[in-house]
Amino acid sequence: MKLIQPILVSVLNRDQPIADLTLSQWDLLVRQARKSMLLAKLYYFIEDEFDLTKIPERVLRHLQSARVHSTKQYTDLLWEVKHLEKVAKQLGYPLVLLKGSAYAMTGLSAAKGRIFSDIDLMVDKKNINRTEKQLMINGWVTSNTDAYDQLYYRKWMHEIPPIHHLIRGSVLDVHHNIIPETARNSPDAVLLIAESRALPEHDLINVLSPQDMVIHSATHLFYDGELEHGLRDLVDLDALIRSNQEMESFEENLLFRANELGLHRPVFYALRYTYLILHTPVSENILQNSQLGAPHKYLLLLMDFLFLRALMPDHLSCNDRWTGLSRWLLYIRSHWIRMPVYLLIPHLLRKSFLRLSGKARH
Repeated sequence: MKLIQPILVSVLNRDQPIADLTLSQWDLLVRQARKSMLLAKLYYFIEDEFDLTKIPERVLRHLQSARVHSTKQYTDLLWEVKHLEKVAKQLGYPLVLLKGSAYAMTGLSAAKGRIFSDIDLMVDKKNINRTEKQLMINGWVTSNTDAYDQLYYRKWMHEIPPIHHLIRGSVLDVHHNIIPETARNSPDAVLLIAESRALPEHDLINVLSPQDMVIHSATHLFYDGELEHGLRDLVDLDALIRSNQEMESFEENLLFRANELGLHRPVFYALRYTYLILHTPVSENILQNSQLGAPHKYLLLLMDFLFLRALMPDHLSCNDRWTGLSRWLLYIRSHWIRMPVYLLIPHLLRKSFLRLSGKARH
C-alpha cells in the first residue's frame, strides 16, 4: 500500500506546488512544520522557491515569527562560541562543534532556520575530564545529580551529562564519540577529530569534515530511537548532501569514509530515505554502491515499513494505524544496537518504572 504524503513533505520535496495551496492546506502545513521544528526552515524554503508576498498574511506572520526565533538562536550561538574559544585556549586543544552549531558556524544551507536547544561539541576521550573541569571553571555545571544517570553517562555513553551555564543558561552536550562505545560498529572517534577542520576567525574551534558531517547526521538519526523530530534530521541530511554535491568526488569519498568508520549502514539509510522522501538528487551510482551497507532484502522491507512512517511529522494528520507501533519498534531497535543485552534489559526496566511512576527525566 502506498503511503499518502503529508502536506509538509509534499511541499519540501516539491510534489505540491506552493502556488496551489488552499487556506486549509496552509493551516495544516504550518501545524505540521511547527510540530517538526521546521517552521523557520519552511520560511527560507518558501523564500527561495516562491514569492513570500503571495502567501496569506496570517500564514506569513507565523513564518516570520519562527524566522526571528531562529535568528536569535544564531546570535546567541555566536556569543557562546566566543566563550568556548576562551575555554579552548585555556585547554590548548580544539573543541569540535557538532550538528546544528557546526552548520551555523560554517554557513551551510542546513543551518538556515534550523532550531536547536543546545550546543554539541566533541573532544578526545582522554581529554573529557579535563574539558569538563575547565568548563566548570568557566560557569558550566551539571543539573543532573541522579547517581544512576551519572554512572550511565560516564561509563556507557558517548557523552557526559548535559551541562548548563549558571548565568547565561546555555546548554552544552560534551561528547567523546558520536555514538556509545557499547554500540555495534562504534567508530574510532580519533579518526573524526583528526579530519576536523578549523573555523576561520575562531581560534581552536573546529567542525567535522564535510563527509563526516553527513555520516554523523546519518548515524545520529538512524541509531536514535527518539524520532519525533526525525523529519527535521532528514531535512538536515538533504541540505548537507545537496550543498556538497559540487565537491569533487564527494559521493565516492562519502562511501569510502563510511566504510572506514564502519558506519556504512546508516549512510545507506540516509541516502535511501532522503531520496525516497525528499527526492534528494543523489546519483544512481552512489545509490548502487551504497548497497554494500544495505540489510537483507526482507529486513529492508521491514525497515521501509517502519522508517517511511516514523520519519513523517509527529502530527495526528500524518499518522496511520501503524505509526505508533513503528516508532516504538524503532525505539527498541535503537537501544538494541547501542547496548549489549546485559545492560539493555535493566536499563529499559528502570526507564519503564520511572515513566510509570511519573519520575522520568527528559
